[in-house]
Amino acid sequence: MLTNGEKCFPVPLGSLGRPLESEEQIATTAPTPFIHNLNPIMQPAPELSEFTCPPRMNHGSEGREILLRANHFQIRMPRGHIHHYDVSIVPDKCPRRVNREIIETMVQVDTKKLFIGQKPVFDGRKNMYTRDPLPIGRDKIELEVTLPGEGKDRVFNTSLKWVAQVSLYALEEALEGRTRSIPLDAIQALDVVMRHMPSMMYTPVGRSFFSQPEGYYHPLGGGREVWFGFHQSVRPSQWKMMLNIDVSATAFYKAQPVIEFMCEVLDVKEISEQKRPLTDSQRVKFTKEIKGLKIEITHCGQMKRKYRVCNVTRRPAQTQTFPLQLESGQTVECTVAKYFLDKHRKRLLYPHLPCLQVGQEHKHTYLPLEVCNVVRGQRCIKKLTDMQTSTMIKATARSAPDREKEINSLVRKVNFNEDPYMQEFGISINSTMTEVKGRVLPPPKIQYGGRSGFQTKQQAIPNQGVWDMRGKEFHTGVEIRTWAIACFAPQRTCREEALRNFTAQLQKISSDAGMPILGQPVFCKYATGPEQVEPMFRYLKNQWQELQLVVVVLPGKTPVYAEVKRVGDTVLGMATQCVQAKNVNKPSPQTLSNLCLKINVKLGGVNNILVPSIRPRVFNEPVIFLGADVTHPPAGDNKKPSIAALVGSMDAHPSRYAATVRVQHHRQDIIQDLGNMVKELLVQFYKATRFKPSRIVFYRDGVSEGQFMPVLQHELRAVRHACMMLEVGYQPGITFIVVQKRHHTRLFCADKREQIGRSGNIPAGTTVDVGITHPTEFDFFLCSHAGIQGTSRPSHYHVLWDDNHFTADELQQLTYQLCHTYVRCTRSVSIPAPAYYAHLVAFRARYHLVEKEHDSSKCSPAYGEEGASDYGEGSHLSGSSEDRTPACLERAVQVHQDAGRVMYFA
Repeated sequence: MLTNGEKCFPVPLGSLGRPLESEEQIATTAPTPFIHNLNPIMQPAPELSEFTCPPRMNHGSEGREILLRANHFQIRMPRGHIHHYDVSIVPDKCPRRVNREIIETMVQVDTKKLFIGQKPVFDGRKNMYTRDPLPIGRDKIELEVTLPGEGKDRVFNTSLKWVAQVSLYALEEALEGRTRSIPLDAIQALDVVMRHMPSMMYTPVGRSFFSQPEGYYHPLGGGREVWFGFHQSVRPSQWKMMLNIDVSATAFYKAQPVIEFMCEVLDVKEISEQKRPLTDSQRVKFTKEIKGLKIEITHCGQMKRKYRVCNVTRRPAQTQTFPLQLESGQTVECTVAKYFLDKHRKRLLYPHLPCLQVGQEHKHTYLPLEVCNVVRGQRCIKKLTDMQTSTMIKATARSAPDREKEINSLVRKVNFNEDPYMQEFGISINSTMTEVKGRVLPPPKIQYGGRSGFQTKQQAIPNQGVWDMRGKEFHTGVEIRTWAIACFAPQRTCREEALRNFTAQLQKISSDAGMPILGQPVFCKYATGPEQVEPMFRYLKNQWQELQLVVVVLPGKTPVYAEVKRVGDTVLGMATQCVQAKNVNKPSPQTLSNLCLKINVKLGGVNNILVPSIRPRVFNEPVIFLGADVTHPPAGDNKKPSIAALVGSMDAHPSRYAATVRVQHHRQDIIQDLGNMVKELLVQFYKATRFKPSRIVFYRDGVSEGQFMPVLQHELRAVRHACMMLEVGYQPGITFIVVQKRHHTRLFCADKREQIGRSGNIPAGTTVDVGITHPTEFDFFLCSHAGIQGTSRPSHYHVLWDDNHFTADELQQLTYQLCHTYVRCTRSVSIPAPAYYAHLVAFRARYHLVEKEHDSSKCSPAYGEEGASDYGEGSHLSGSSEDRTPACLERAVQVHQDAGRVMYFA
């Protein structure tokens, strides 16, 4: 597709861009060592212990200045020491809330006069901190604590032992840049001090605190509702510690009778409508929602004992039996309904409904639904439905100025400086947001193609992260001669005239875009379910060897989509473009244009490129951009595998990318087979460009701060090893950057006139690398996209390794420019294209793992019936255990070589 001039990098073949030996040669020869004249990027691989993040070389200066406010509040802390004690509580299986009660009671009773007026803080697990040392020296001291319980008191054995003296002076040294390493023990101590009081007053969830709704009610359906709260975390920054405060919201289960919960889950308006026992499908749906939830009983007066639900019975209360031991010692089978009538004088109102099985499964404890309430304050960790997600977004989206106001009023309401525990430790916070200087980077120019015969290459200049393609042609448009339509929407909802009109409109728009779709489709037929996909596609492939594209019309959310992608991407290697029937019936120019953007790259075309003359210096030599991501199954799932994806640029623009994907252990964060994945892409890069990269720029998504070092240790070594496997002495310079979206830093314009659009957000291109960033390491915030709804979340970039010695300006500009190369829209996106593509590849692999409805003999992942609701009813899994072997899962996600040559994931 690309001419030689377009593929090549501006380097003569004799220099660092010397071709790689072919794979066969690599295997049989030991080539001469790679060129030695570029010492900075050819350092020997350090030992494990030497991997440390590079220091910040300088601050960026490119772009126009903008004054911002960040939701970081400066912490004033004393000098001196805090004393750390290890806490042990037996029995040790209690939730944090109970552990806190135990320690609170221990401090209040204080029979041994340990605390003498001190207010210790506790993290709910093992760590206690005091301002002054306790009078126990280094000895372990044991105490007995009694909590009043329901029925009888509970006794806990508690022990305390001194661990260490935590130096706040060492933290101050690090913040001022006099030492490289940040003392994590001091940060942890500060965090525990500042979280102690909120943890007693609110419901903690991760790093956030929530309280039950007062003055608002946002039901989500299905027994769930929105709770608002706030996120709080202690962060080191230049010269000072900061408290990051943000408003947050999450889904909780409503505190209500279980009967009402069941009605919501099953979409039953009134319980009086449910006159018959639950059907099997109703029971399965109800079980899925209530299993694992805590309920409390209502039939024993004030004793509202709590239980956890382990199952829902198949039989109703009037026939569900359990072994009842009589006073005589004899055991008889008794129904739940009869037991409640005899023992509690309660005639059940709904004996035809099932019972909850609670506690341990082998104990056969059954409770009728009508005597149970859902316990308040239980966070919903199960995946929200599309409808619930949409409701949640509507309830929680706030324009930037509104969010800023909410955060400020929250800080006033929480009133940290009146917290007696913070006062005890001499800690206070500045209650106004931190002002920081940012810079708005200039956008890159985007180059399109021109009509053959004319040498006019047209350019677009993004304005606020958006540009227009009207009147421009793709840089390299594909000519589509042989194509087909498969309509899986019923004929009554998507008529032939609609298909004809859609085709005509698509051809007009595609022709204007320089991707002509010539003539009518060679095939246009209606079809119904997923079982028709593979036979139809095989027929098309055999009948028309030159077939370039199948446009698939879908009737909404359906298992057909997963099957189209499985067959097209992995079985037959056919380019497919799905489109919803509603968009066929009413095609808008915007939708058609977006379809063309996707189709062109799926067929090997290039939509646009960065204008070469304005690209950063790193493009002066062959460079490959890698993007990596690991996606995990939804919360609550403990079987499905995690999926690791890696993409790599395949030209100098960079616009074309190739992908490779692996299935790995459930919730494994580190990419296990990264070495082979990188090797695969380096070989493909060489085949595509006839160059081997002298630099590798690696954007890694999906890593939390706690995983920085483990990920760096394993993955940097894997990339290095991949290079050495290809050629002895081949050591391209590697820059390893973690991209983070899941954080709570928000930036607001200090000057109203700088606010953009209705949402009042910061401009696209806003960069911050001072004030709220790491004291010594190379990191920055960049908001590369235009915020349309809610408050923009800037992406955070942290450089974990840099052989290439990027300056701040170079890396910030490069990153911003790569956000403009995403092929699926004419907008700058929130993370660099390679990181975004890795996410798409992993997401697509999930679909490749979904089993076809009609054929359970094929290999399929551990996706049980719950997968059906994720991808439309009907997708299911065969029960055979051989289907779940790693080798079988691995085969399921491998794409066909024809699909692998293009951006099938676009």
